Amino acid sequence: MKHIFIFFLAIGLLGCKAKHEKQDSQQTNLLDNVTISASELNTIVGVLASEDKKGRDTGTDGIEASATYIEKQFAAYGIKPYYDTYRDYFKVQDMDAYNVIGFLEGNDATLKNEIVVIGAHYDHIGTRAKIVASDSIANGANDNAAGTAAVLAMARYFGAKKGNKRSLMFVLFSAEEMGLLGSKHLANRLKTENANLYTVVNMEMIGVPFTDREYVAFVTGYSKSNMGEKINSYIGSNFLGESEVSKQYNLFKASDNYPFYEVFNIPSHTISSCDLSNYDYYHHVDDETDKLDYNHMASLINTLIPGIEKITNTATQEIQLK
Repeated sequence: MKHIFIFFLAIGLLGCKAKHEKQDSQQTNLLDNVTISASELNTIVGVLASEDKKGRDTGTDGIEASATYIEKQFAAYGIKPYYDTYRDYFKVQDMDAYNVIGFLEGNDATLKNEIVVIGAHYDHIGTRAKIVASDSIANGANDNAAGTAAVLAMARYFGAKKGNKRSLMFVLFSAEEMGLLGSKHLANRLKTENANLYTVVNMEMIGVPFTDREYVAFVTGYSKSNMGEKINSYIGSNFLGESEVSKQYNLFKASDNYPFYEVFNIPSHTISSCDLSNYDYYHHVDDETDKLDYNHMASLINTLIPGIEKITNTATQEIQLK
């Protein structure tokens, strides 16, 4: 009887071991699948830059539908609202406008009080004169459904891994095309609420690659902080560089990073792979989904993510203004 008991006990232990190994394998596979794919980005851009969104202009049904889509994605990724809801409302003239904000609290008792903002604007310019055949919709695939897709993809990644020590705020800004109104509103609101922001990484027009650069993407205002240099050192490559064209057009002040730089005086930059020299369809009705290189986008985001992880998890505040 004793031998029979030992036999069944051994069988039970082996079964438990196999079950735990299977669970561990499933968890490993889940994290392996977090890698950002070209098809995932194509799907997101396809939704946001579709004809039915009518160019996602502020105050339109198209921007409302886009915001609802972003909210559903956040919820599916386990990213909670930062405020009572995902929407951060403000007024543009007599129109209601809203940033869409998701939040993933850090897992370190001290560092979670510091916030890393990962953002992009999800609005565009709506419709324009029929300058290409009968098309009047400025779909805004590269500007900036591409950047929005990057933020959502990173939200999915970090929401699945939950390894961030600092807290992550994922922000999709509205009314950028009307003068950075969404980011100006949020920067001032967070300042009055005494939010402890560490740095801002904004994503803008990453849908097409450079063919004549030693770097993959550039950082606006590269010399104002050490962000570009630090990310390069974190990932071990010359991934980010300084665009002379960007400096010529002063793109540092032209995107949603800038209000945070002004209000919080912290490293706040935009990462982009398009400085208007390598894309012919800026604010054009032909800024369509079929013009983008989704393999390039996936590679850019997957390369950037380890740098963001280092920013989020390094104990000391290594990202600093110069």
